[in-house]
Order: sequence, then structure tokens, then C-alpha cells
Amino acid sequence: MNKAELIAGIAEETGLTRSDVLKVLDGFVEEVTRTLKRGDRVALVGFGTFAVSKRKARTGRNPQTGAAIKIAARRLARFTPGKQLKSAIK
Repeated sequence: MNKAELIAGIAEETGLTRSDVLKVLDGFVEEVTRTLKRGDRVALVGFGTFAVSKRKARTGRNPQTGAAIKIAARRLARFTPGKQLKSAIK
């Protein structure tokens, strides 16, 4: 499913126009992004939790040459599904 299909599905389900759904979806994505940038988490009970995790710096290997390379530490966005979502997709 892509963004256009998601918008069409939500519009059909809720009776809202596609442009209204687009505004809401874009607002949701922006707010989740802003919250994760601050290092906070977004918990949607039953659906899941968006959070930031930290990956330590490590040494890797260049697959073409086999040479050791340094991989920098970084922050990653993670999603953990909630109990209702897990049971719905079993």
C-alpha cells in the first residue's frame, strides 16, 4: 500500500475528502517526526509505539575489498507494534 492508497482508504472509511485526509496524514507524520527528533516517543495504545534508539559505533567490512571501515554511531526511528495490532495480524 502506498500513500495514495492509504489516503483513499481512510477517506472511504471516514467519509472525509481526500484533501482533508492528506492534511491530517501529513500533520501526523510531521508531529511524529518532530517528537522523535526531540528524543521523545509516541505511544498509540493498541497500535504501537514510535521511539528513537541509539546504535553504537562499530567496525564493519567493505564487502568489495574486505577492508575494515568505521561505521559511525547513529539514532534510528523504531516502531514496536502494540498488543492489538499483533493479535490482529496473527
